[in-house]
Amino acid sequence: MAQGKHSKPATRLVSAGRRAEWTGVPGLPGGMVNPPVWRGSTHLYQDSADLARGRPNEDGHFYYGRRGAPTQWALAEALTELEPGAAGTQLYPSGVAAIAGALLSVLRSGDVLLMTDNAYEPSRAMARGLLRDAGIETRWFDPLDPDAYRAQFCERTKAVLLESPGSLSMEVCDIPALAAIARERGAASLIDNTWASPLGFKALAQGCDLSIMSLTKHVGGHSDLMMGSVSATPAHFARLRRTSQQLGQVVSPDDAALALRGLRTLSLRLERETSSALQVAEWLAGRAEIARVLCPMLPGAPGHELWARDFTGGCGLLSFILKGRDESARARLIDALALFGIGFSWGGYESLAIPFDPAHTRSATPWPPAGWDPADRLGVRLSIGLEDPSDLIADLDQAFAAMERG
Repeated sequence: MAQGKHSKPATRLVSAGRRAEWTGVPGLPGGMVNPPVWRGSTHLYQDSADLARGRPNEDGHFYYGRRGAPTQWALAEALTELEPGAAGTQLYPSGVAAIAGALLSVLRSGDVLLMTDNAYEPSRAMARGLLRDAGIETRWFDPLDPDAYRAQFCERTKAVLLESPGSLSMEVCDIPALAAIARERGAASLIDNTWASPLGFKALAQGCDLSIMSLTKHVGGHSDLMMGSVSATPAHFARLRRTSQQLGQVVSPDDAALALRGLRTLSLRLERETSSALQVAEWLAGRAEIARVLCPMLPGAPGHELWARDFTGGCGLLSFILKGRDESARARLIDALALFGIGFSWGGYESLAIPFDPAHTRSATPWPPAGWDPADRLGVRLSIGLEDPSDLIADLDQAFAAMERG
């Protein structure tokens, strides 16, 4: 589908990945709006000469079902067009698979990986298991201390994994500065950019080399698919693609069609979730039961200045820290919620709540952080969905009352 070279992100969300050769149907003038769901493992060649010529190893050329077909190619191309500086995008059957694929494309046995201490727990588990078993050493760093981060580099450091904001504790780090240090030292910068997506943070334009997303979250948007993606710069994309293919990574065309459907409305849903999350965060900030609201979009909250400088949007994910309450009080609060489901993931149309306590998953930084009251350590993470924010606030209000009743 024709589109302006300098189209705004909302326009690209609608038009990207809709090539005529992928949406056209023989005998149907004008074709379809969406690429059909191309199911198939075997791609046929015209004759022996066609088989002998082979096919280029890139999207748009049939080879075998594991390398995709128009449904997957359309999604990958659309994601690439949303990420300025990307040479291409690879798709994975989950966000964790995307993290693994990205890391394995830049690391080899004997290498050192620097991982932010607020990383998603499956990323930490990967470091302690898969990467360690492959002979890769992981060192954790405080994302808010650039000097200590710089001191961690050695001649074997080949990659840095960032996550900003952290998906539980919401720290915002100076990504351009950390990525620049990595580049100076010859290391690749990878970022889990699921929180903001390219609509809210242009990771490659800000200095990162590979941008990872769990498409399960915002892009899918309806809590009905599992998928991940990695978009990479020209210097890293060929190796990323080769590693992905050698690992046999593939997503189903049916799931790719669901992700494409979600992608088209991504900007509208993010705008609504962000607006509602800010209303909820402002209300939470006035509650006596809460020690801190962790929401970088909220003026005065930790990380807000960096968020305002580097980000162009947000999402519905935020956290708060209870003031001096214990686990039983937190459980009463969560159990009393009626409109919030209790479950992992986020970015769907429904609101969710989970407890968290990072004390057991930190290696380089303390929890609670220095300067906090040690009694203020228990957190609750909220994923704000598409419900009316006034209803969500009323639900939280009655849940706090239930917590205090004991």
